Amino acid sequence: MKLSAILLGTILFAAFSTPAQTNFAQVSFAAPTFGVTPAVAAVSPLNSVSLAEPFASSPALPPAAMPAPEPVPQGVQGVFEKYSYDVYAGYTFFRFYEVPGVESSMNGVNGSFVYWYHDRIGLDAEVFATYGSQPGQNSWLVTGAVGPRVRWIKPKGIDLWLHALGGGTYITPQTPYGGQTAISAIVGGGVDLNGHHRHMAIRIAIDGVASHYFQTFQFSPKLSAGIVYKF
Repeated sequence: MKLSAILLGTILFAAFSTPAQTNFAQVSFAAPTFGVTPAVAAVSPLNSVSLAEPFASSPALPPAAMPAPEPVPQGVQGVFEKYSYDVYAGYTFFRFYEVPGVESSMNGVNGSFVYWYHDRIGLDAEVFATYGSQPGQNSWLVTGAVGPRVRWIKPKGIDLWLHALGGGTYITPQTPYGGQTAISAIVGGGVDLNGHHRHMAIRIAIDGVASHYFQTFQFSPKLSAGIVYKF
């Protein structure tokens, strides 16, 4: 009986010790991965990063954006260079209403000089000399005047202008109606047709010339055309 109890105890001890050894063998002493499964820890980027080169595996930054090229300036259309002086010379036709019932058609030349102290306002000086027939003889009439001129610069090289001048006039030889000198005024306007660079232009003008000869008031038309040089 005593032998049977010893044998039974040996069998029970062997039976309980086998599962314990099995469980103990299955226990892993690997370093903890703090919640990361072994498979994930094996492929974790931390395992492949070298501490000696902490930025070697950093993703490449995009290249700095290049500044956009500056736009090429466009030419301004319809804008012309302005000049401070005009010099004009041309042909003049003058219809002189001398006294009631006496008229003379006269041809000649005229010239002017303009100083533009503002884009639209200038000082104008003009003179014209014409030759024609008086009753029974030929004669010259010379007129000079100064005053303001106003202009409007239009597209396509067109300038419109007006002027009002005051001065004096002289006629030779002396006529049977009286003296040879008189006060005068020129009022009118015209157009300058400018070239591509505006240094040169064609001028067409129409004026009324007022004078006071022989105790008579005259108002006579004058037409002119010529060339303008601007500088």
